Amino acid sequence: MQREHFEAVRIIGEDRIGQSPFLLLCDHASNALPPEFGTLGLPATEFERHIAWDPGAAPLVEALANRLKSAAILSCFSRLLIDPNRGTDDPTLVMRLSDGTIIPGNRSVTQADIAERIARFHDPYHRAIDQAIEAALAGGIAPALISIHTFTPIWRGEPRPWHAGILWDRDDRLARIFLQGLREDPDLVVGDNEPYHGWLENDCMHRHGTARGLAHVLIEVRNDLVATPDGVQAWCDRIGGVLEEAVADSGVRLGLGVVRT
Repeated sequence: MQREHFEAVRIIGEDRIGQSPFLLLCDHASNALPPEFGTLGLPATEFERHIAWDPGAAPLVEALANRLKSAAILSCFSRLLIDPNRGTDDPTLVMRLSDGTIIPGNRSVTQADIAERIARFHDPYHRAIDQAIEAALAGGIAPALISIHTFTPIWRGEPRPWHAGILWDRDDRLARIFLQGLREDPDLVVGDNEPYHGWLENDCMHRHGTARGLAHVLIEVRNDLVATPDGVQAWCDRIGGVLEEAVADSGVRLGLGVVRT
């Protein structure tokens, strides 16, 4: 089968790497598939759902990158093809069933098929993150990793009460900052390791943050809140404001973007 060229990763502001204390990540930025995979046997409507990507996450990351003058690394493929926020040994790396939907194109996937998807899509995404981190470190900057995700307002028929969730594992430097900063707004319900938890071994934050000792946090925003440009801007202001204040007040003490000597 002849394959068309398909970029697995997109970098915004590559020239800003090492110029900012932050590196933004977006694991589920896209619902696209390379042409040779067709639609994995699914109708187009399924690719608008959260099972295929994180709606609103990419525009939010782009807005944050512009506000913070930071680089951002985004995936260019649907999580239904392979999930870059899973370790390569994770059984949910390639989903056969997601939120009640069977994925026909993944139902009979073999280990050889998975290995090919890792090599073509998963590895290039993580290699780009590694290279950005190494470039920043070489310039004397230890970048804080900010991973942006979105979540569906209703899960298994139950409405979720949170507007956002702060996910973390062992390192709570940034998590504490966001929990305190976002909760200053009395109208916001902010989850602490909810609606998901942040201690998934070999996921993106574990691989690039925990294992390297870099400050990091995964921020989940309810996807209906970033479904419009106004919503994206509002959450860009919230997240960006918390980060800017953190750097101004205590960035060095917290190890955010510390210049190594």
